[in-house]
Amino acid sequence: MTATESITTSRPRKQRSGVSAAAPANAAKIGVSGRGFNVVAAVILTVFAIIWLIPSLFALKTSLSDNGVAALGANAILSNWNPTLHSYASLFQAGDIWNWYLASGITSLVTAALTVLFASMAAFALSRLVFRGRNVAFLLIILGIMIPTQVLIIPIFQELNAVGLLNTYWSVIFPQVPAVIAVFIFKQFFDGIPKELEEAARIDGAGMWKIYWSVILPLSRPVIAAVTILTFVGVWNNLLLPLFVLSNPDLMTIPVGLATVQGSFGQRYADIQAGAILAALPLIILYLVFQRQIVEGVTGSGLKG
Repeated sequence: MTATESITTSRPRKQRSGVSAAAPANAAKIGVSGRGFNVVAAVILTVFAIIWLIPSLFALKTSLSDNGVAALGANAILSNWNPTLHSYASLFQAGDIWNWYLASGITSLVTAALTVLFASMAAFALSRLVFRGRNVAFLLIILGIMIPTQVLIIPIFQELNAVGLLNTYWSVIFPQVPAVIAVFIFKQFFDGIPKELEEAARIDGAGMWKIYWSVILPLSRPVIAAVTILTFVGVWNNLLLPLFVLSNPDLMTIPVGLATVQGSFGQRYADIQAGAILAALPLIILYLVFQRQIVEGVTGSGLKG
């Protein structure tokens, strides 16, 4: 073998050895940068968690204080460590909070169920049926997000008054069933379901209703859970609509009832904070129990980007 040939054959070996030596170095750099990103992300999440928890803990501390102490301000609230449940007891005795819980529970559950049913049916039609003007119809539905609810409150009130539904649970339920965001979430999820499943069901003799009910919906449990919970929370926290359409104290929901408590108690901050915590407690429990379904449903709907 000549010297030139030996040099030629030795060069690839050097190059390969150089690449193999550089690979661990690059992997080490990537590992260091990955750990640095995790540290920064953990710090940011911790800061945001603290920012969120401080007002919540202060509200809890205020609710466990006496009204006289709470009226003196933050320094008096934080320096007083004699907790009392007087505000909670007064709410349960005089605030009729059990009726508020019942009204909020009925309206939220029924609205969530009807929203899931009708929104999923509309989304199935937009995702699976081919008809003229489908894209225009979907665009018009999406444009509904741009219309504030406050703009529609007077027409809704007049319509409910015309059909005699004021001061009923239906006056709170019906206006909140047409949820544009629910249609959008369902459609994005349905678009990701393989059409081969639908074609196989059609070969077996299934019609469109059978495909929707027996094929699409069973595969959509995560998004159904997410839309149900998000709708339930939105209806539970809604103040404006029930405030306009309900005047019967026996039908008042939690937000409307708390508004009346605040008016009757004046500036009794401890009672107000206790009522707010009692109103939020079912939602906190609901989220803690179903947080996995919420995350899976929203990310699986295509909103993850």
